[in-house]
Amino acid sequence: MKVGTLMPSPFLRCNDTTKEDQLAFLHLKRDHLVPILLRSRDDENEGYDEGRVTNTRFGSFPHSTLIDVPWGSQVRASAVDTGSRGRKGWEGSSKKRKRDNGIGNICGTEENDLSRAKQERNITNEKEQKAAVEAKSGFVHVLSPTPELWTASLPHRTQVVYTPDYSFILHRIRSRPGTRIIEAGAGSGSFTHAAARAVFNGYPELHGNGVEEEARTPERRGKVYSFEFHEQRAEKLKQEISEHGLDDVVELTPRDVCTEGFAPATASSSSVQASAVFLDLPAPWLALRHLTRDAPDSPLDREATVHLCTFSPCIEQVQQTVTTMRQYGWLEIEMMEIAAKRIEVRRERVGLQEEGLRGVNDSPGTIDEALGRLREVEGRSWTYHEDVNSSEHARTDSPSTAAKVQISKQQRLKNIREAQEGRKLYNEGRLITRTEPELKAHTSYLVFAVLPRQWTEDDERNAQDRWPDKVMFEGQRKEPMSKRARKKVAKFVAGGNKKVETEKSETDTRYELDSLNVIT
Repeated sequence: MKVGTLMPSPFLRCNDTTKEDQLAFLHLKRDHLVPILLRSRDDENEGYDEGRVTNTRFGSFPHSTLIDVPWGSQVRASAVDTGSRGRKGWEGSSKKRKRDNGIGNICGTEENDLSRAKQERNITNEKEQKAAVEAKSGFVHVLSPTPELWTASLPHRTQVVYTPDYSFILHRIRSRPGTRIIEAGAGSGSFTHAAARAVFNGYPELHGNGVEEEARTPERRGKVYSFEFHEQRAEKLKQEISEHGLDDVVELTPRDVCTEGFAPATASSSSVQASAVFLDLPAPWLALRHLTRDAPDSPLDREATVHLCTFSPCIEQVQQTVTTMRQYGWLEIEMMEIAAKRIEVRRERVGLQEEGLRGVNDSPGTIDEALGRLREVEGRSWTYHEDVNSSEHARTDSPSTAAKVQISKQQRLKNIREAQEGRKLYNEGRLITRTEPELKAHTSYLVFAVLPRQWTEDDERNAQDRWPDKVMFEGQRKEPMSKRARKKVAKFVAGGNKKVETEKSETDTRYELDSLNVIT
């Protein structure tokens, strides 16, 4: 790796403002996100005078208005010509000109049209871009990249591991900064991005001689060793990982781990030294034979406990996986299922002062408001009848003159909008919570297991030296004492237990004291 080639990923370290050639998410509404790569220039020659433009249902947004703004900003839409004259009209205009001139069958016409279109594209890229003009309505929010947002907006090439599942999985397999994780079945890359953020503990610093800090210090960098057997999906995911700046944290290898093992493309499997494993495979039990410490090229860490999780949609897969786990010595096997339910927390504003506003209930909030609106409607009715009927037929019990003075609906809505500017809407209304009407559909069963580290005679000897017995005995009792015997001796040293002493015979007590010679 050369100096200066290390580019921080926006998923791991993000600036305060948006930058060009950086991934960003346009938040249109809940569960509707649009990932875009911010570029001011129109490299694809879409024909917009404002440069690169993203069109949504809420308007058009030139990328020049999205660059160099703080993350989370609300950006208003721009007035952009999105007609046939505004985008990709260069090749079409050449073909139209060819048809109008009636020279479609002349030799060399297609080459001339392509040359002319190329020249027009170069002229368009070289000309100065037009400044964006703000539209009257429409806006979006610009959000910084996170694994959660990527999961909600990524292209689904396979079944996706959603946020509730992978957050619980990463917690149970003890993933933390510096952990090395094996992922088999990368698919769409949802779990890959989340695992990369979980194990990231900094980039290695490069010095003038090109030597990384990692080679000089014993600290181990977190790494995700991802495997995908489908070559087309692996190539697409590798391209996304490179665009997102995760090359130094994620190493993707196209390989069938069930038959070929967990060897990455750049090194042997023994160099992985993983302490966490996640298997999202159709037959995870076939890959378990490669996850043992018996083989010399084992990808598992020999000095640490290994935590494993499998992701299986069918209970038959779970049964076969659990049976194979027991054969290879995995312990603490446990199956779980995640059922996530979203709870919406918001403020509900009710009242006539909310009339004409969006996302509120403009019904009368109190009895006085209801009576006031009723008087207003009746007064308008009496005014209408007085204008129609003659003055001699007017009723004597008509509303008062004050009630007849009415304002139009347009004026009333205008007054409400003007009063809204001085209100603190975020602190008004009643705070309510609302759950989803039903649970999400079933995703998969999660099977967790633990493979403890190997315990050798040297480990046992070191443990005895580090934690010696606090109570040693001389005489005939050299063998280890039972828990009941140690409890009796501890009670005697502490002063004795009268209830126990009365139950024991005097002969047994004298025999224990003579034979055990307590040394504290």
